[in-house]
Amino acid sequence: MAAAVRECLELQLLEVEMLLSMFPKKGEISLDGAAVPALQRYLRDGGGSLPPRLEYSVAVGVGEPEVKVELQVQLPHMYPHVAPQLFARSNALHRQQQLQLNTRLTSHISSLDSGELCVCEAVQWLKENSLPYLENSKVSAEGVSKETAAKETIQRMWIYSHHIYRQELRKKIFECAKKLNLTGFCLTGKPGVICVEGIRENCEEFWRVIRYPNWKHISCKHVETVEAEGSSDHLRLFRAFEDLQFQAHGDYGLRNDYHMDLGQFLEFLKQHQSGHIFQILFGVEGKLADK
Repeated sequence: MAAAVRECLELQLLEVEMLLSMFPKKGEISLDGAAVPALQRYLRDGGGSLPPRLEYSVAVGVGEPEVKVELQVQLPHMYPHVAPQLFARSNALHRQQQLQLNTRLTSHISSLDSGELCVCEAVQWLKENSLPYLENSKVSAEGVSKETAAKETIQRMWIYSHHIYRQELRKKIFECAKKLNLTGFCLTGKPGVICVEGIRENCEEFWRVIRYPNWKHISCKHVETVEAEGSSDHLRLFRAFEDLQFQAHGDYGLRNDYHMDLGQFLEFLKQHQSGHIFQILFGVEGKLADK
Protein backbone atom coordinates (compact mmCIF):
# COMPACT_ATOMS: atom_id res chain seq x y z
CA MET A 1 0.00 0.00 0.00
CA ALA A 2 2.81 2.42 0.97
CA ALA A 3 4.58 1.78 -2.33
CA ALA A 4 1.35 2.45 -4.25
CA VAL A 5 0.78 5.73 -2.40
CA ARG A 6 4.39 6.75 -3.01
CA GLU A 7 4.02 6.11 -6.74
CA CYS A 8 0.83 8.17 -6.86
CA LEU A 9 2.40 11.09 -4.98
CA GLU A 10 5.39 11.07 -7.33
CA LEU A 11 3.00 11.34 -10.28
CA GLN A 12 1.07 14.16 -8.58
CA LEU A 13 4.29 16.07 -8.02
CA LEU A 14 5.29 15.56 -11.65
CA GLU A 15 1.94 16.92 -12.84
CA VAL A 16 2.18 19.99 -10.58
CA GLU A 17 5.65 20.73 -11.95
CA MET A 18 4.29 20.43 -15.51
CA LEU A 19 1.48 22.87 -14.70
CA LEU A 20 3.88 25.36 -13.10
CA SER A 21 5.94 25.34 -16.31
CA MET A 22 2.76 25.84 -18.38
CA PHE A 23 1.50 28.68 -16.17
CA PRO A 24 4.61 30.54 -14.93
CA LYS A 25 2.98 33.94 -14.30
CA LYS A 26 2.12 35.04 -10.78
CA GLY A 27 -1.50 34.29 -9.89
CA GLU A 28 -2.05 31.72 -12.64
CA ILE A 29 -1.64 28.86 -10.17
CA SER A 30 -2.70 29.21 -6.55
CA LEU A 31 -0.92 26.63 -4.41
CA ASP A 32 -0.19 26.49 -0.69
CA GLY A 33 3.54 27.22 -0.42
CA ALA A 34 4.03 24.41 2.10
CA ALA A 35 2.18 21.72 0.12
CA VAL A 36 4.87 20.75 -2.41
CA PRO A 37 7.78 20.79 0.13
CA ALA A 38 5.72 18.55 2.45
CA LEU A 39 5.12 16.11 -0.40
CA GLN A 40 8.81 16.19 -1.41
CA ARG A 41 9.86 15.63 2.20
CA TYR A 42 7.61 12.58 2.49
CA LEU A 43 9.05 11.09 -0.71
CA ARG A 44 12.63 11.86 0.34
CA ASP A 45 12.28 10.42 3.84
CA GLY A 46 10.57 7.29 2.57
CA GLY A 47 7.63 7.14 4.96
CA GLY A 48 6.07 8.60 8.06
CA SER A 49 2.74 10.38 8.20
CA LEU A 50 1.12 11.11 4.86
CA PRO A 51 1.43 14.74 3.74
CA PRO A 52 -1.73 16.87 3.38
CA ARG A 53 -3.67 16.23 0.18
CA LEU A 54 -2.67 18.51 -2.68
CA GLU A 55 -5.14 21.31 -3.33
CA TYR A 56 -4.58 24.05 -5.87
CA SER A 57 -6.33 26.10 -8.54
CA VAL A 58 -5.40 27.01 -12.11
CA ALA A 59 -6.61 30.23 -13.78
CA VAL A 60 -7.38 29.30 -17.39
CA GLY A 61 -7.64 32.16 -19.88
CA VAL A 62 -10.50 31.79 -22.37
CA GLY A 63 -11.62 33.89 -25.34
CA GLU A 64 -11.00 37.47 -26.50
CA PRO A 65 -11.10 39.63 -24.45
CA GLU A 66 -9.72 37.02 -22.09
CA VAL A 67 -11.94 35.73 -19.30
CA LYS A 68 -10.55 33.65 -16.46
CA VAL A 69 -12.09 30.27 -15.65
CA GLU A 70 -10.68 28.87 -12.43
CA LEU A 71 -10.17 25.12 -12.16
CA GLN A 72 -10.15 24.06 -8.51
CA VAL A 73 -8.25 20.81 -7.94
CA GLN A 74 -8.34 18.54 -4.89
CA LEU A 75 -6.36 15.31 -5.11
CA PRO A 76 -6.84 12.14 -3.03
CA HIS A 77 -3.56 10.50 -2.00
CA MET A 78 -4.28 7.65 -4.45
CA TYR A 79 -4.83 9.90 -7.50
CA PRO A 80 -4.50 9.08 -10.40
CA HIS A 81 -5.87 5.64 -9.46
CA VAL A 82 -8.68 7.46 -7.64
CA ALA A 83 -10.52 10.25 -9.49
CA PRO A 84 -9.64 13.84 -8.54
CA GLN A 85 -12.24 16.36 -7.46
CA LEU A 86 -12.36 19.09 -10.11
CA PHE A 87 -14.59 22.14 -10.19
CA ALA A 88 -14.60 25.00 -12.70
CA ARG A 89 -15.93 28.43 -11.73
CA SER A 90 -15.90 31.94 -13.10
CA ASN A 91 -17.51 35.22 -12.11
CA ALA A 92 -18.57 35.51 -15.76
CA LEU A 93 -20.62 32.30 -15.59
CA HIS A 94 -24.21 32.17 -14.44
CA ARG A 95 -25.04 29.38 -12.04
CA GLN A 96 -26.82 27.25 -14.68
CA GLN A 97 -24.00 27.58 -17.23
CA GLN A 98 -21.44 26.76 -14.53
CA LEU A 99 -23.38 23.64 -13.60
CA GLN A 100 -23.58 22.55 -17.24
CA LEU A 101 -19.87 23.22 -17.79
CA ASN A 102 -18.91 21.10 -14.78
CA THR A 103 -21.25 18.30 -15.83
CA ARG A 104 -19.56 18.17 -19.24
CA LEU A 105 -16.10 18.38 -17.68
CA THR A 106 -16.85 15.49 -15.31
CA SER A 107 -18.20 13.42 -18.18
CA HIS A 108 -15.09 14.06 -20.26
CA ILE A 109 -12.68 13.16 -17.44
CA SER A 110 -14.68 9.99 -16.72
CA SER A 111 -14.23 8.90 -20.34
CA LEU A 112 -10.43 8.89 -20.04
CA ASP A 113 -8.41 5.78 -19.25
CA SER A 114 -8.44 4.93 -15.56
CA GLY A 115 -5.17 5.52 -13.72
CA GLU A 116 -3.94 8.29 -16.04
CA LEU A 117 -3.07 11.83 -14.94
CA CYS A 118 -5.89 14.11 -16.04
CA VAL A 119 -5.55 17.61 -14.53
CA CYS A 120 -3.56 18.89 -17.53
CA GLU A 121 -6.20 17.33 -19.77
CA ALA A 122 -8.93 19.10 -17.77
CA VAL A 123 -7.12 22.44 -18.22
CA GLN A 124 -6.87 21.92 -21.97
CA TRP A 125 -10.51 20.85 -22.17
CA LEU A 126 -11.61 24.04 -20.39
CA LYS A 127 -9.52 26.15 -22.80
CA GLU A 128 -11.26 24.55 -25.77
CA ASN A 129 -14.82 24.20 -24.45
CA SER A 130 -15.63 27.01 -21.97
CA LEU A 131 -16.36 29.77 -24.48
CA PRO A 132 -19.94 28.72 -25.43
CA TYR A 133 -20.94 28.67 -21.75
CA LEU A 134 -19.43 32.13 -21.21
CA GLU A 135 -21.28 33.47 -24.27
CA ASN A 136 -24.58 31.97 -23.07
CA SER A 137 -24.08 33.64 -19.70
CA LYS A 138 -23.49 36.98 -21.43
CA VAL A 139 -26.65 36.63 -23.53
CA SER A 140 -28.68 35.70 -20.46
CA ALA A 141 -27.37 38.73 -18.58
CA GLU A 142 -28.22 41.09 -21.45
CA GLY A 143 -31.76 39.68 -21.54
CA VAL A 144 -32.47 40.52 -17.90
CA SER A 145 -34.55 43.65 -17.38
CA LYS A 146 -32.95 46.61 -15.63
CA GLU A 147 -35.42 46.27 -12.77
CA THR A 148 -34.52 42.64 -12.15
CA ALA A 149 -30.82 43.23 -12.70
CA ALA A 150 -30.86 45.93 -10.04
CA LYS A 151 -31.91 43.40 -7.40
CA GLU A 152 -29.32 41.52 -5.39
CA THR A 153 -29.80 38.55 -3.07
CA ILE A 154 -27.72 38.22 0.06
CA GLN A 155 -27.51 34.92 1.92
CA ARG A 156 -26.37 34.22 5.48
CA MET A 157 -25.32 30.66 6.37
CA TRP A 158 -24.96 29.45 9.96
CA ILE A 159 -22.64 26.43 10.16
CA TYR A 160 -22.09 24.31 13.26
CA SER A 161 -19.20 21.96 13.96
CA HIS A 162 -18.39 19.78 16.97
CA HIS A 163 -15.06 21.61 17.16
CA ILE A 164 -12.65 23.73 15.12
CA TYR A 165 -9.01 23.51 16.17
CA ARG A 166 -6.64 22.64 13.32
CA GLN A 167 -4.58 25.52 11.96
CA GLU A 168 -4.71 24.28 8.35
CA LEU A 169 -8.52 24.08 8.55
CA ARG A 170 -8.80 27.59 10.00
CA LYS A 171 -6.46 28.86 7.28
CA LYS A 172 -8.66 27.26 4.61
CA ILE A 173 -11.80 28.84 6.12
CA PHE A 174 -10.34 32.36 6.20
CA GLU A 175 -8.74 32.16 2.75
CA CYS A 176 -11.98 30.91 1.20
CA ALA A 177 -14.08 33.62 2.88
CA LYS A 178 -11.69 36.34 1.69
CA LYS A 179 -11.57 34.97 -1.85
CA LEU A 180 -15.37 34.90 -2.10
CA ASN A 181 -15.86 38.35 -0.50
CA LEU A 182 -17.81 36.95 2.45
CA THR A 183 -18.24 38.59 5.82
CA GLY A 184 -19.09 36.89 9.11
CA PHE A 185 -16.96 35.03 11.62
CA CYS A 186 -15.32 31.77 12.65
CA LEU A 187 -15.64 30.79 16.32
CA THR A 188 -12.69 28.55 17.13
CA GLY A 189 -12.80 25.83 19.79
CA LYS A 190 -15.52 23.51 20.99
CA PRO A 191 -18.13 23.95 19.68
CA GLY A 192 -17.09 25.61 16.44
CA VAL A 193 -19.43 27.99 14.63
CA ILE A 194 -19.03 29.69 11.25
CA CYS A 195 -21.26 32.39 9.81
CA VAL A 196 -20.78 33.59 6.25
CA GLU A 197 -22.83 36.23 4.45
CA GLY A 198 -22.65 37.52 0.92
CA ILE A 199 -23.86 36.75 -2.59
CA ARG A 200 -25.80 33.46 -2.54
CA GLU A 201 -23.59 31.70 -5.09
CA ASN A 202 -20.48 32.61 -3.08
CA CYS A 203 -21.97 31.29 0.17
CA GLU A 204 -22.87 28.01 -1.51
CA GLU A 205 -19.37 27.77 -3.00
CA PHE A 206 -17.86 28.33 0.48
CA TRP A 207 -20.01 25.53 1.92
CA ARG A 208 -18.94 23.20 -0.90
CA VAL A 209 -15.23 23.93 -0.50
CA ILE A 210 -14.85 23.67 3.28
CA ARG A 211 -16.69 20.35 3.51
CA TYR A 212 -14.17 18.58 1.24
CA PRO A 213 -12.70 16.05 1.53
CA ASN A 214 -14.56 14.73 4.56
CA TRP A 215 -15.12 17.15 7.43
CA LYS A 216 -17.15 15.13 9.89
CA HIS A 217 -19.50 16.59 12.50
CA ILE A 218 -20.37 19.69 10.47
CA SER A 219 -23.80 20.89 9.39
CA CYS A 220 -25.46 23.96 7.97
CA LYS A 221 -28.03 24.69 10.68
CA HIS A 222 -29.80 27.69 9.17
CA VAL A 223 -29.86 29.85 6.03
CA GLU A 224 -31.26 33.38 5.81
CA THR A 225 -31.97 35.00 2.44
CA VAL A 226 -32.84 38.65 1.80
CA GLU A 227 -33.38 40.41 -1.54
CA ALA A 228 -32.45 44.07 -1.91
CA GLU A 229 -32.81 46.76 -4.53
CA GLY A 230 -29.34 47.63 -5.77
CA SER A 231 -26.36 46.76 -3.58
CA SER A 232 -27.02 44.39 -0.70
CA ASP A 233 -24.02 45.49 1.37
CA HIS A 234 -26.20 47.44 3.79
CA LEU A 235 -27.95 44.16 4.73
CA ARG A 236 -24.79 42.56 6.03
CA LEU A 237 -24.60 42.19 9.80
CA PHE A 238 -20.80 41.96 9.82
CA ARG A 239 -18.25 44.36 8.33
CA ALA A 240 -15.49 41.77 7.83
CA PHE A 241 -14.78 38.07 8.39
CA GLU A 242 -13.73 37.91 12.03
CA ASP A 243 -11.59 35.47 13.98
CA LEU A 244 -13.87 35.03 16.98
CA GLN A 245 -12.34 33.77 20.22
CA PHE A 246 -13.74 34.04 23.73
CA GLN A 247 -12.52 33.04 27.16
CA ALA A 248 -12.39 29.26 27.26
CA HIS A 249 -12.40 26.66 29.99
CA GLY A 250 -11.39 23.01 30.10
CA ASP A 251 -8.34 20.87 29.46
CA TYR A 252 -5.51 22.67 27.67
CA GLY A 253 -3.56 19.43 27.22
CA LEU A 254 -2.65 17.65 24.03
CA ARG A 255 -6.27 17.33 22.91
CA ASN A 256 -7.00 21.06 23.28
CA ASP A 257 -10.39 19.94 24.56
CA TYR A 258 -11.63 23.28 25.75
CA HIS A 259 -15.09 24.80 25.52
CA MET A 260 -15.91 28.33 24.41
CA ASP A 261 -17.80 30.60 26.80
CA LEU A 262 -21.24 30.46 25.19
CA GLY A 263 -22.51 33.31 27.34
CA GLN A 264 -20.05 35.65 25.65
CA PHE A 265 -21.02 34.18 22.28
CA LEU A 266 -24.71 34.86 22.96
CA GLU A 267 -23.90 38.45 23.84
CA PHE A 268 -21.95 38.77 20.57
CA LEU A 269 -24.91 37.38 18.58
CA LYS A 270 -27.32 39.85 20.20
CA GLN A 271 -24.99 42.72 19.39
CA HIS A 272 -25.29 41.67 15.75
CA GLN A 273 -29.10 41.24 15.69
CA SER A 274 -28.78 37.45 15.72
CA GLY A 275 -29.75 36.37 19.23
CA HIS A 276 -32.42 34.03 17.81
CA ILE A 277 -29.68 31.95 16.16
CA PHE A 278 -28.44 30.64 19.54
CA GLN A 279 -31.43 28.33 19.95
CA ILE A 280 -31.14 27.15 16.33
CA LEU A 281 -27.48 26.23 16.84
CA PHE A 282 -27.64 24.66 20.29
CA GLY A 283 -31.29 23.69 20.80
CA VAL A 284 -31.70 25.78 23.95
CA GLU A 285 -32.83 29.33 24.52
CA GLY A 286 -29.93 31.64 25.30
CA LYS A 287 -30.12 33.80 28.42
CA LEU A 288 -27.54 36.30 29.57
CA ALA A 289 -26.53 36.24 33.23
CA ASP A 290 -27.61 39.20 35.35
CA LYS A 291 -24.85 41.70 35.78
